[in-house]
Amino acid sequence: MGTIAPRWVIMRIMDHYDYNGLYDDNKPADAVYSVSQLNGEAKALLESNFPSIWVEGEISNLARPSSGHIYFSLKDDRAQVRCAMFRGNNQRLKFSPEHGMLVKVRARVSLYPGRGDFQLIVDSMEEAGAGALQQAYERLKQKLHAEGLFDVEHKQEWPEIPQQIGVITSPTGAALRDILSVLKRRFPLVQVIVYPTPVQGQGSGEKIAKAIHTAAQRDECDVLIVSRGGGSLEDLWAFNEEIVARAIFDCHIPLISGVGHEVDFTIADFVADERAPTPSAAAELITPDQTAMLQQLKLSEQSLLSETKNLLQTKQQHLDWLEGRLTQRHPGQWLNLQQQRLSELKLRLTRGQQNIQRYFNERVIALKKRATQQNPTTQIHHLRIQQQSLSSRLQLACQQQLKSATQRFQHANHNLDTVSPLATLGRGYAIVSKAGSSDVISDANAVKPGNEIDARLHKGKLRCKILSTSNTD
Repeated sequence: MGTIAPRWVIMRIMDHYDYNGLYDDNKPADAVYSVSQLNGEAKALLESNFPSIWVEGEISNLARPSSGHIYFSLKDDRAQVRCAMFRGNNQRLKFSPEHGMLVKVRARVSLYPGRGDFQLIVDSMEEAGAGALQQAYERLKQKLHAEGLFDVEHKQEWPEIPQQIGVITSPTGAALRDILSVLKRRFPLVQVIVYPTPVQGQGSGEKIAKAIHTAAQRDECDVLIVSRGGGSLEDLWAFNEEIVARAIFDCHIPLISGVGHEVDFTIADFVADERAPTPSAAAELITPDQTAMLQQLKLSEQSLLSETKNLLQTKQQHLDWLEGRLTQRHPGQWLNLQQQRLSELKLRLTRGQQNIQRYFNERVIALKKRATQQNPTTQIHHLRIQQQSLSSRLQLACQQQLKSATQRFQHANHNLDTVSPLATLGRGYAIVSKAGSSDVISDANAVKPGNEIDARLHKGKLRCKILSTSNTD
């Protein structure tokens, strides 16, 4: 089967209307069809006369409801047609259809009676390459990225609390209402200037760029928001045009891009100083939350009151201390203190004089005493007394020493007599020695009969002659 464009399909439908006699001249001129009858007959006509056909086009307005069906449009540069692919068929897909994707579908021509819309019921789908708009998008994105329009170093900061915000969008679109609603809720004090411009359709890119240039020339805003609601790739295409990207890059005012939904990305998002996922998010991004500010202000007020109270207490304490010092340094207080000090010094002086006088009196008495003691007459008298005393002590000491020596001599003499051999001799013993010698004989074998011996007695000596000897054990 051949591939046909959506525009050619519409032409074929008109041909079948005539061919099947839907407008038969034989019918009464006043015959009236209800809308449901008309749509029912048209649906039957289309489904019975068109076999399955292959159609190639670019996916747009893709929707995936919870039912599991897929609803989208196929389009080319001159026409588009609605399509529906039910869950039983799309579960066999080997890829995930996306916005801007070029596909080929095998479909049956039909009509949705509820809206009277001509549509295709898709049985199968194949990828046919990237769509023309998507290719153009990628080419421009690569080009501007290579030129540095996306570089972080060119991004600008906006004030934390902007005084005036500019909004570049359609004055009748939902994006403006969402932005104003968020600003009123978060920070109603900020002033808003709207630079109205079309955001979709032929020539909208040039008008958006002109609005950006106008806002930059007037230089009356702290930050700008370029925004519109969500849509298909072709709906958002004005924000993918090079003239808009360069106008954003040349704008000296910080600019926020809030185009489409969170999944939508445009060239304007990459060039802008910041990208917000939605217009409402853009308004929240650049404004402070008045509730949070009021809470912070209340906390700051409480902190200020506490610090002021502490400061006043500190100053009061310092004032009391200064007052005390002032009282202490008052001339009268100082004079009283000096008077007390003078009285104390006078008392100390009087006591010092008395102590000095007492010291010198005692010194004089001591010197007089020493002088009296140093008098020669006194010294001679004392020396005489001392001589007499020493003489008496010497005489007594001599007597005592003599008596003690006599007693010791007598004791020693008695001890000597006790151990003296002569005392033994007095008891009848004799000391025997060889005649004419002092050698004492203590052994009878030392002499022989006929030898002479001397015997010392207690009184005198005897010379004896040995008659015989004998040993007695």
